[in-house]
Amino acid sequence: MRFFIQLSYKGTAYHGWQVQPNANTIQEEINKALSTILNAKIEVMGAGRTDAGVHAKQMFAHFDYNHHFDVHQIIIKLNSFLPNDIAIRTIFQVDDEASTRFDAVSREYHYNIVQEKSPFKTTAYFVHRPLDVKAMNLACKHILGQQDFTSFSKANTQTFTNNCNVISANWERVGSELIFTIKADRFLRNMVRAIVGTMLEVGIGKIKPDDVKDIIAKKDRCKAGTSVPAHALFLSKIVYPKGIAI
Repeated sequence: MRFFIQLSYKGTAYHGWQVQPNANTIQEEINKALSTILNAKIEVMGAGRTDAGVHAKQMFAHFDYNHHFDVHQIIIKLNSFLPNDIAIRTIFQVDDEASTRFDAVSREYHYNIVQEKSPFKTTAYFVHRPLDVKAMNLACKHILGQQDFTSFSKANTQTFTNNCNVISANWERVGSELIFTIKADRFLRNMVRAIVGTMLEVGIGKIKPDDVKDIIAKKDRCKAGTSVPAHALFLSKIVYPKGIAI
């Protein structure tokens, strides 16, 4: 039987999602907790791979286990076993062929910026220079739709294609924060952080909004802006087809 598990985590203390040698990762913590509590070797497959320091308000992973269990009790035990910066939200059974990675319809990320330094905003990026939010939103129009995003991708990622369909992208002031929200069918490694870095160059007037279109067309990472720090990036939402749960 296959199960989806929904979780959230603060990624500050972890070297990303994926298990890797000599590094503390979210996936490793989940594997260890499930294997201990279910008394079986469990390996979860995540919906994606967040980088070191990146957070998730909503992440999904799936695992296989051929025995029934009390979901409510397992969630309580998992949350007691896991570190305080990882929280299990729900667990539900799905079809045996369902995949958290390949069945996802869309993914959404947020990037948080503050323009007034605060010791309490540790998951936001401090940018002291004035930003032209209107220009940044004009630049967002150029990243919409199905395009090759090589210019915003980390090199040598061994992906089959660098094409992504960006469904929406915008900047919005919410209280004291400036939040970038982007939704797409898939994302390349480092893509959101590279896009935000490029948008900030628009915001400070270093490049024009229309220059973003040319950056995408050149398919050259060197033409785009510097990647912003990971600590202000959140995977915020993953959407699956209706009826995926059994």
